[in-house]
Amino acid sequence: MAIPEQFIDELVARTDIVDLVSEYVRLTKKGNSYWGCCPFHSEKTPSFHVVPDRQIYKCFGCGKGGGVINFVMEIDNLPYLDAVRQLAQRANMTVPETGSSPGMRERREKLLTINKQAARMFHQWLYQPEGRQGLEYLLGRGLSKATLTNFGLGFAPNSWDALIRALGEQGYDKRDLLDAGLAVNNQDGRIYDRFRNRVMFPIIDVRGEVIGFGGRVMDDSTPKYLNSPDTPVYNKSRNVFALNRAKRSKAGRVILTEGYMDTIALHQAGFDSAVASLGTSLTAEHAQLLSRYFKNAVIAYDGDGAGVNAAQRAIPLLEKAGLEVKVLRMRGAKDPDEFIKTHGREAFNKLLNESENHIDYRLEQIKSKYDLTDDTQRVEFLREAIGLIASLRSAVEREIYGGHAAQMASISSESMALEVKKELNRRFRKAQKQQVRRELNPSAQLQPQQRGLRYDNIRSAQAEEGLIRLLLLDPGLIAEMGTLQGEEFSSPLLGRVFDFLARRARDGLSTQLSALAGQLDSQEMDHMARVVSKPQSMANSQQAIRDYIAIIRSELLRRQEAGQDDLLRSAQQRYQKKKAYMEDTP
Repeated sequence: MAIPEQFIDELVARTDIVDLVSEYVRLTKKGNSYWGCCPFHSEKTPSFHVVPDRQIYKCFGCGKGGGVINFVMEIDNLPYLDAVRQLAQRANMTVPETGSSPGMRERREKLLTINKQAARMFHQWLYQPEGRQGLEYLLGRGLSKATLTNFGLGFAPNSWDALIRALGEQGYDKRDLLDAGLAVNNQDGRIYDRFRNRVMFPIIDVRGEVIGFGGRVMDDSTPKYLNSPDTPVYNKSRNVFALNRAKRSKAGRVILTEGYMDTIALHQAGFDSAVASLGTSLTAEHAQLLSRYFKNAVIAYDGDGAGVNAAQRAIPLLEKAGLEVKVLRMRGAKDPDEFIKTHGREAFNKLLNESENHIDYRLEQIKSKYDLTDDTQRVEFLREAIGLIASLRSAVEREIYGGHAAQMASISSESMALEVKKELNRRFRKAQKQQVRRELNPSAQLQPQQRGLRYDNIRSAQAEEGLIRLLLLDPGLIAEMGTLQGEEFSSPLLGRVFDFLARRARDGLSTQLSALAGQLDSQEMDHMARVVSKPQSMANSQQAIRDYIAIIRSELLRRQEAGQDDLLRSAQQRYQKKKAYMEDTP
């Protein structure tokens, strides 16, 4: 679906960025702009900046930035067209549909519909003869029929093409199921069901859409759990199982489990804030998603080695996202599901409330690696513990947990505090040296902060940025820029942005940053927000434009001459090699 540019301009004009961002972030006005704590990363000192006259946001901590469309894309993890639709609904506007060929929106909606129909078929099969084994398994795990319905659990028959045939009768062909990740094809080109002889767990996003599936096998084949591949509607690193239900919880804390069954069992027992990551370790994206709905997290992973390692990886991610983290120490069972069955709901609730601070948990894990009756190993324990304590941001935390570590190793708190102070000083000196190196290399400060983006010619790129800022602030200045084209720019990204904005300016359309939302990826938009947020004087703008263009063209000429010199040198080298060969040949 192609959306008319005039519609996008009107939508952006009707959406005040301060009002939009204020729905997610508490903003404080300072001068002509607003500041708040960034919703995309954890921080205590506000570095998230909203500039209403430019209709942009920019975080000087994590680097995120853009306009209203990008903000919705980032905060709600939506593709461009869905973000436009959400903003249009907010502004009481109807998105016009033009063109007859199916576009990204139509494809996305089709995949969601296919997933919904597949979920219905799997649920129906669970109660039919072909699903008897799956139903017996789920009921045998203690799940009630009400829970099976609430979570939409189902069964995929032990057939190569049961789902293909069932959805084929509804008008969907095999290629549709391939796109949805519900079918696979082999090297011979044969297409068959991805999920066969498995209990099925629909994966539902926070908007209530079925975006994928997980399936547990009923025999000894592998893998034991099979998940949908990434599709245009599903990304396992950005979605969390059961968050659509957990987000409504009044518990105030999210309970992280390792799998579907633990999560479902907890919900059935009344712990309605349980979630699980989807066939992957917890990611930074998962943590950021959870932080939008919860302030506290309890990690309730299995008590085995894999569960301990997973908890250790998850703790810093959750902390960085701004969550207060505790860890539930499983005793008397291998996982939450088994614990509740063995000891009951109240015992698990007590265990939950006794969850220990993640710092003590990590100290205990470090301690378990060493024999503290051996002096050599005791020193190694203290060395690792000091590194952990020194990483804590609060002096109070460092004193309290430093005392805990000292007590474990049977040394004085004063000695521990002294060693922690030495480590802090060492880290401070290292950071200072890095800062000095950066300051001694000013050109590095002018490079894009985003990975994968780099300026090959700093002088030209600074002039290119200046022209783009002027064009964003006043599209009427395009008349002063003459025949300049983006292909003359040293930076392909800046050249592409200039051509796009110049065309819009000549067509009388808006040149606000939001106009670029559908043209740039997230890293490119973050960088352009940084470019736009730099100060730019509108005084003597005509002279500034002439100066910028002169720099761009002089640098272009220099690059072209350098390129010709390279060609000449290469030709001379080839000539010399050929001459030497001929002289050596009898």
